[in-house]
Amino acid sequence: MAVGAGNLPLFPSIEGIRLGVAESGIKTLGRKDLVLIEMAEGGSCAGVFTKNAFCAAPVTLCKRHLESGVFANTSPTYLLINTGNANAGTGKQGMADAQDSCCFVASHFDVKPTQVLPFSTGVIGEKLPIDKIQAGIPFAAEALSSDNWLAAAQGILTTDTRPKGASVQVEYAGHTLTINGISKGAGMIMPNMATMLGFIGTDAKLSQALVHDLVKELAEISFNRITVDGDTSTNDSCMLLASGRSSAPEITKDHQDFPAFKAALKGVFIELAQAIIKDAEGATKFVPVVVEQAKNIEEALGLAYTIAHSPLIKTALFACDPNWGRILAALGRAPIESLDLSLVEIYLGDVRIVHAGERCPNYTEEQGQAVMDCDEIIIRLCLGRGDVSETVWTSDLSHDYVTINAEYRT
Repeated sequence: MAVGAGNLPLFPSIEGIRLGVAESGIKTLGRKDLVLIEMAEGGSCAGVFTKNAFCAAPVTLCKRHLESGVFANTSPTYLLINTGNANAGTGKQGMADAQDSCCFVASHFDVKPTQVLPFSTGVIGEKLPIDKIQAGIPFAAEALSSDNWLAAAQGILTTDTRPKGASVQVEYAGHTLTINGISKGAGMIMPNMATMLGFIGTDAKLSQALVHDLVKELAEISFNRITVDGDTSTNDSCMLLASGRSSAPEITKDHQDFPAFKAALKGVFIELAQAIIKDAEGATKFVPVVVEQAKNIEEALGLAYTIAHSPLIKTALFACDPNWGRILAALGRAPIESLDLSLVEIYLGDVRIVHAGERCPNYTEEQGQAVMDCDEIIIRLCLGRGDVSETVWTSDLSHDYVTINAEYRT
């Protein structure tokens, strides 16, 4: 079950980035579960990762390889992604397996293991079937193609019901640049980050420093603004790859076209993040929670997440029940000091349900019901305390969510 059509774009090829997919039988026979991404030498890449203290071995190793800087601009970089097994909670053996997986790729392409970045997603606490991954690498390598974005989007899925992708082209200094992105995630979704993987690629020339700044800033306002269930995973990773193979000049912050490039890149990040919520486990509703007129960002996000994590609100959303009292109660327990209720307004869509801290005189149950019957429901809270606005995207909580997670390992 998912919200909306979830149509994928036609991905243009990006010179300098190739993707290959293989079946390794890591968890399910006959399923694409191993993805290899190659970025040609001369490119740059950076990433952001889960802040879970129990982060998985591939996350630790990936960060270590990125920090070494050995691969940057000197030779090809390879990303190896497996599904079906998170390689988390696996101790020293898990780290050894992650290192071995990098060595297998490095040996196949005659590069250094530090030029390989590993990613895993799936069940926590089980040893990585490294023999199956080793066997699958040559097949993924043989399948490398610049036209394989869709196959890669399908190959990184776990409990997702559909692949997720976004693509845009933008003009920079008279040249057309391409930006493609794929993501996965459906449950254990909570900022810092979520059980998600995101891979965004472009043919633009970007310095290592600018790639780092952009992925950090844009992930914060996209992947770090989504939540399904409040659970932060052990394996979250979001990577930005810039092959530098476009004929356009290097992207710089002071160029007149930089705002347009950044806006296009931001759009891809947000589209990929929202696609995760629309395909959340058991989701029937896509719910932007908008907090306006807050005093600061912390206050706005604190309230937005209080709303987005409330089981009572999320089950009411699933039931299409305009029980606005649950929203009011969540607001009252949010981390906001000295809240003046007389300034508060609450909206469902365009319908004002609370004014001056109480039910709006013009509000009717029929108006609220009309909004709740929609697939997309905007909950908007105006606090009258300042000029800060923030948005968090979430989903409802359905019977299917419980079933999917109860049966995840069976």
